[in-house]
Amino acid sequence: MANIKSAKKRILVNETKAARNKAIKSKVKTSIKRVDAAIAAGDKAAAQASLVNATTEIDKATTKGVYHKNTASRKVSRLAKAVNAMA
Repeated sequence: MANIKSAKKRILVNETKAARNKAIKSKVKTSIKRVDAAIAAGDKAAAQASLVNATTEIDKATTKGVYHKNTASRKVSRLAKAVNAMA
């Protein structure tokens, strides 16, 4: 355990930020799973609706600094490609 006051504060701040990042990543993963479930069920309308929601969640995570912009772009691209391939 740290003895210096500033080091103790850094530990607390880092724990808070890690918890926030974990919550945001969890939201993104859940929205991606919803898209995948809709694709597996063959429901194109639900897949498109959940794709819009997932894209929004991924963009929010990117603006908050949880994901790099290229990572977010890759995730959105793969989801959109999967939904568009349903036909």
